[in-house]
This record gives sequence, structure tokens and C-alpha cells, in this order.
Amino acid sequence: MKAGKDKVIAFHYTLTVDGDQVESSHERGEPLWILLGHGQLIPGLEKALEGHEAGDSLQAEISPAEGYGERQDGQIQRVPKKYFQDGKRLKPGQVTVLRLKDGGQRVVTVHKVGMSAVDVDVNHPMAGKTLHFDVSISEVRDGTEEEIQHGHAHPPGAEAH
Repeated sequence: MKAGKDKVIAFHYTLTVDGDQVESSHERGEPLWILLGHGQLIPGLEKALEGHEAGDSLQAEISPAEGYGERQDGQIQRVPKKYFQDGKRLKPGQVTVLRLKDGGQRVVTVHKVGMSAVDVDVNHPMAGKTLHFDVSISEVRDGTEEEIQHGHAHPPGAEAH
């Protein structure tokens, strides 16, 4: 079965940027489970996975435009510390998660820490970078009706949520 829209794919990956390993699913021991075509992956990686089958290995070089976008100047915003889980421990250069008013989250980089507010760079930390993925696909199957309704895969043991 080939990977495509509404297919669940399980895969291991290693991400490198400028020759340095950034993250790897091998360290967690479990593959990443994704429902393709539902915005769970950066566009370039999703395109690279399409058409592949269980047992395939591939390398994908993802440009900033197909990854986290180009880095944009002037993206510093001042945010009250209450929107950070770890607001009292933040330091410049640290990557953290900003809780949004609508309930979502955004990965940001701390620029400056004040008494009651934090200046953050809202560019994604990987914006402007070319991403290199080494991928090995372990499973491809049809997404269930429930997975498609939920918009994400249910890995083994995670059916009830």
C-alpha cells in the first residue's frame, strides 16, 4: 500500500540541520504515527513521504519554503510572563512554548526577559533553515473513519482518547 491522503504512516526519522542532528525518533524508541493530508507534517516532508510503502527508506532535503518558512525580521513581540508555563526561569536564547489566548501553542525563542514580560522572537526556531530528513517507513495503512474525523492517527494503544 502506498502512502497518500488519509493513509496512516508509521516511520522513524532523523532530522539534521547544517550537519548537526536536531532530533530523532530513534531516541524515543517508537515511530512517529501520522495521518497524511491533515496538516500534521511540514509540507515538504509530507510530499516526500507520498507514494512510499512500508519498508522504504528515503532521504529528503526540505527547503525553508516547504518547511517552517523563511525567517522574517522584526518578529519580536512582548508577552506577559503568565502566558509561559516556565515564565520565571526563562533565559535569552531559550526555545519555549507560548500559550495562546485561543488555547493553541506556538514555539518561540526568548529574546529578552523583563520583570513582568518576555520579548520573544515568534519565528519558528527552524525558520529559514534547510532540513535534512533520513526516514524509514515501517507501516502504511488506511486511516480509520474515526482517525479521519479526528484529523490524526491513533497509534497502537492510543485508540481511546
